[in-house]
Amino acid sequence: MVKRIILALFLLALVIEAGIFGYMWIEGWDILDSLYMTIITIASVGYGEVNPLSPDGRIFTIFLIIFGMGVLLFGISTFTAFLVEGELSEILRRRKMEKSISGLKEHYIVCGIGTVGRHVIDELHKTGRPFVAIDANEELCRQLAEKGMLFVKGDATSSSVLKSANAANAKGVFCSLHTDAENLLLILTAKGINPSLKIVSKAEEDESEDKMKRAGADGVVLPKFIGGLRMASAMIRPEAVTFLDKMLKGQDETYRVEDINITAGSVFAGKTLKASGLLDKKGISVVAVKKGERYVFNPGGNEMLEIGDVLILIGETKSIREMKIS
Repeated sequence: MVKRIILALFLLALVIEAGIFGYMWIEGWDILDSLYMTIITIASVGYGEVNPLSPDGRIFTIFLIIFGMGVLLFGISTFTAFLVEGELSEILRRRKMEKSISGLKEHYIVCGIGTVGRHVIDELHKTGRPFVAIDANEELCRQLAEKGMLFVKGDATSSSVLKSANAANAKGVFCSLHTDAENLLLILTAKGINPSLKIVSKAEEDESEDKMKRAGADGVVLPKFIGGLRMASAMIRPEAVTFLDKMLKGQDETYRVEDINITAGSVFAGKTLKASGLLDKKGISVVAVKKGERYVFNPGGNEMLEIGDVLILIGETKSIREMKIS
C-alpha cells in the first residue's frame, strides 16, 4: 500500500510538470501562470482561464483534465484505503514499539519463536523479565503484537535485525532457530555486535555443542537429551517431577529456582546466612551457596556470605527479584 501511495504522488507530480511545460510551450505563458492553470484544471475548481486559450491549448487542457483527474482519483482512493485498512495505525504502532525497544537495557533477545522459543518467551514473561523476540514469520509476529509483546520481524542472523532489537544494550540472547547452522551463525553475529552478551543456544546434534561453545555460546541445551532425561525422571521419581510441574506451571504464583550474586554493594555481603535474614523469609528457601567452583548445599545459619558468592534460592520470583534490587 505504501508503494501505491508513492506511485500516486509520483504520477501526480509528473502530470503537474507536464501541465506546466505544456502551457509554457503551447501558449508561451510564464511558469506561475502555467502552474496556476495546471492546478485549477486538475482540481476542477471552476475558476476561469488565466489567459485566453488557443485551439491547441484547449486540446491540451482536455487531455490534462482526463489524465489529471484520473491520477488524482487514484491518489485519493489509495490514501483512503491506506487509512481504512489500518496501515497508518500499524506504522504508528511499529514506531512506538521501536522507541520502546531502543529504550531497553539489560533485556533479553529471543531469536526464533518455534517450539522452544515460545516456551522461553513464556518463561521470561511470567518472571517479569524484559525481552524482544525476533522471527521472520508474519503470523507469529502478529500473535506477539496481539499480546502486546515487543518483537522485530526479520532474519535473526542479520546484523541489522539484531541491532533493531537493541543487541548492543542487551543482557543475553537465546538462539532457538531451526537448524544448528543458523544458531551457530547467530552466535557469531551477536558476539560481533556485543562481545559481552550472554548466549544460550539450542542444539539438535550432540557434536554441535562444542562448536557453539567455541563460537561464544555460554550455554548449549540439547532438547532431545533433556526430553529423554525428563521421561526417565517421570518414571523413576514421579513425585519430584510432579512437584516441579506444580512449581513451573502454577497459575496463581510463579515459583522458580533463582540465583543472587553477592557483589560489593550487596546488603548480604559480609554477613552470615542467619544475620542476613534469608532463613526467616517466608516462601523462600536457600538451596545452596556457590563459593568459587564449590557448592555448599543446604547451608547452615553460620555460613558466611562473601563478595563473589552466589546464592541459589527457591521461591516466588517477585520476592526474589525485589531482593536482587535491594
